[in-house]
Amino acid sequence: MNTAKYYPILKALKLSFLCILLVFVVAGCAAQSTPSRSLLALSKGDHILAIIDPVTLKVIARIPVGSDPHEVIASADGKTAYVSIYGGGSLHELSVIDLVAQKPLPALDTRPLMGPHGLTFVNGKVWFSAEGSKAVGRYDPATGKFDWAMGTGEDRTHMIYVTGDGKKVYTTNVSAGTVSILEDKQLKSTGSYQEWVQTVIPVAKGSEGFDVSPDGRELWTAGAADGTISIIDISAKKVSSKIDAKALGANRLTFTPDGKRVLITSLKTGDLFIYDVASHQEVKRLNTGHGAAGILIDDDGSRAFIGCTGDNYVAVIDLKTLEVTGHIDIRGADGLAWAVRP
Repeated sequence: MNTAKYYPILKALKLSFLCILLVFVVAGCAAQSTPSRSLLALSKGDHILAIIDPVTLKVIARIPVGSDPHEVIASADGKTAYVSIYGGGSLHELSVIDLVAQKPLPALDTRPLMGPHGLTFVNGKVWFSAEGSKAVGRYDPATGKFDWAMGTGEDRTHMIYVTGDGKKVYTTNVSAGTVSILEDKQLKSTGSYQEWVQTVIPVAKGSEGFDVSPDGRELWTAGAADGTISIIDISAKKVSSKIDAKALGANRLTFTPDGKRVLITSLKTGDLFIYDVASHQEVKRLNTGHGAAGILIDDDGSRAFIGCTGDNYVAVIDLKTLEVTGHIDIRGADGLAWAVRP
């Protein structure tokens, strides 16, 4: 059989097969699956949520979110992320992302609660601050409804922390210079009747970032105006001590998992302040760039990730050597969270 005349056809078929194979290979490389443990990082510049492999520190997906993303949290099963669309208190949306399919889902309209900002996920529900409404709210994914809200009456109710049983909510009220403790408690005068009660505690002006110690005994918050750290005795519901940290422009504050140290970022100087909890002394002041914001720490306390908004990256900090060891390119990096699938 003379195959010469069929050679151009065979060559074309071979080329077509190779092209199809290449398309499948490229598609496979582009569509990397979400790791069971993922680092989530918000980009204010590109209005996206980046899904990052915490081992390789590579961005594996970029998913569009709303126009002014600030904070992010993942559901307990690690399958869904919620992003607050803030707008300085004027917007009213939570972006929702399917982390497994790596795609946006229909957004949630928070109205009449305006300016959602701080986020946490507790007892199967999304809790959020609503700065524009001086309030906090709660969304139940199981029912698809906003099922609870409470006003603080305080200016710029901004960040939020909820205890594991969902019975206490802590917020910082930035412009008011206060911390609110909201408690779902039984009132003695009414027997079994439950009612949410608020206690307002004055702290330094501009106190925004805060955290509760792992043992639940103290709340630390840092004021942006004078850089003072206020420490609240939670059982006494009052400020027990202050530290003149000079952390001007303080933005976020987080305890390490063992409760021995506190990390504070400065959006003004780009410094990361590391404090010893027991002695109230500064351990180190580490510069991460021009403006440091969101903080996220590995569960084993080995690394910290810092959203450096003005530098367009997430800085990686070795918490043993207390040195910057790497960067992840994220334009206008800010809010950070873990997403963990069991």
